[in-house]
Amino acid sequence: MLRQTWLRRTWAAISTEAAVHNYREVRKAVGDSCRIMAIVKADGYGHGAVPMAKAFVEAGAEWLGVSNLCEAIELREAGLSRPILILGYTPPSEAGVLSELNVTQTVADFEYAEDLEMAAAELGVTVRVHVKVDTGMSRLGFRYSGDEGERAVDDIAAACAMPHLIAEGLFTHFALADAESEEPTRKQFALFNELSERLRERGVTFAIRHCCNSAATVRFPEMHLDMVRPGLLLYGCMPDRGLPALPLIPAMTLKTVVAQVKTVPAGVAVSYGGTAVTTRESVLATVPVGYADGLPRAASNVAVMKSKNGELPIFGRVCMDQCILDCTESPVRAGDEIILFGPTMPVERLAEASQTISYEILCRVGQRVPRVY
Repeated sequence: MLRQTWLRRTWAAISTEAAVHNYREVRKAVGDSCRIMAIVKADGYGHGAVPMAKAFVEAGAEWLGVSNLCEAIELREAGLSRPILILGYTPPSEAGVLSELNVTQTVADFEYAEDLEMAAAELGVTVRVHVKVDTGMSRLGFRYSGDEGERAVDDIAAACAMPHLIAEGLFTHFALADAESEEPTRKQFALFNELSERLRERGVTFAIRHCCNSAATVRFPEMHLDMVRPGLLLYGCMPDRGLPALPLIPAMTLKTVVAQVKTVPAGVAVSYGGTAVTTRESVLATVPVGYADGLPRAASNVAVMKSKNGELPIFGRVCMDQCILDCTESPVRAGDEIILFGPTMPVERLAEASQTISYEILCRVGQRVPRVY
């Protein structure tokens, strides 16, 4: 096993214990009466969808959330039987697969509902669905606003009356739950509740209503309703540092090793383009991790990594398979482990240095990087 560890190059050490700890912290925050849909799309935010889903289900997660049918199939083939919601688009022609695997599909407009109903009717099957409402994200969903409210009510009611669609849930997605102002999220929530009530008056009700992503789960407990949809929280990261914090543990530690150490004089240009030039005699360490592994090229000359002796700035441009660290102040040797991010080196630091978000850093860890559980 050590030889696969991973040939001493770059690997992601992932703690399912940390993931379970994070799930339990979310459970404490939402209480026992609220369901939790563990979001495991995008290969479990880069952590591995199947291992993460199994960990969350064993910890008690009632639902799993994925982006597409392929992700749902992967979970079913791995033996996971919990309800799964596909949050994105599935071709209506796959109605038979949805029904056979008992996977719930998001319905975001009337035309799609009609097509899915027709496909299911032709096959003689039923498909479970959750209706998505656009209350302000302007992405997927039946658009519901003060100006277009009646049409959305009519269309959703008609979709829910289709005999081959089993409408279990109604949901929306908050666009600004981590913004400084609470007003946009409260407006979206008010619209969602207004629509729910108008549908109830038509006799259209839902077993499960859900709105909260990770940020809203911790910030707006009054909006938990029947289920929450945490993603980033479960992997040990807060969506924004300004939110009420949970005691989370990052589940992934991205590691590499020192391949070579060399001393160079002042005035030496380093890496592609010569964007970094030594101003003194410097000790440089080459590590075998680059943008093909998920380290953003934007981290060039701005981000740092960590050794047992201290922090090491990236010096020069990040290459496809390698990058160079300045270890003049913190000596390292060939073979030493280097941490890009993890519990002792928050992923948010790399994200901020690269002018992106922690979600992207986690999801972009390349497939050639072994996941070690």
